[in-house]
Amino acid sequence: MRISPDLADLASSGKLVAYFGYGSLVNRATHRTEIVHAVPARLRGWRRIWRPRPDMPGFPAALLSVRRDPDAICDGLLVFDRAENLAAVDEREARYRRLPVEIEALETEEPVPSGVPVYVYEADPDIPHHPEPPKILRSYLDAVLQGFLAEHGEDGMRRFIEETEGFDTPLHDDRHAPLYPRAVMLNGHERSLFATALEMRVAAVTADPHPPKL
Repeated sequence: MRISPDLADLASSGKLVAYFGYGSLVNRATHRTEIVHAVPARLRGWRRIWRPRPDMPGFPAALLSVRRDPDAICDGLLVFDRAENLAAVDEREARYRRLPVEIEALETEEPVPSGVPVYVYEADPDIPHHPEPPKILRSYLDAVLQGFLAEHGEDGMRRFIEETEGFDTPLHDDRHAPLYPRAVMLNGHERSLFATALEMRVAAVTADPHPPKL
């Protein structure tokens, strides 16, 4: 597949960057910047995990991050953005480190223009501890699941739940009063689909409270 002229022109002038979203960035409705393009992608050598983020809403929330794992592969969205917008993305991803990604580690249906730097955001390992156990915000999870459903279909949405480490983390149901600042609206089909998928995951974790890591 050919690279679009717009991407090629921006890339050749050094005005294009790309970053791999694996959580809320997969949902285009949560983006702060007017992106140039995006394409579903898979990133080899990284595993998606739930990680405590106690400073986010004022209580110990768990948000998504990734960790290096040579045997893992992570579904997501490769976002192409203007280089001038990268500072705004860094601000959105506060408490995360922006790390370079090798093009060879990416699987995409469309080629990445030559010379475009690609990044992934990994949670800061020095986030302070909180005395209470972390909880997953349902408003955040809704945005993530909606994004995966749109970009990777129902199979991809279920694969996200199955492959993400730490889904035994308790859920905090804030859907009625969202704490996540980029909360989304769900339709009835999405609500039912997400509930069923999560129930199946909870049942699997309950049956084997110490499942082997994927």
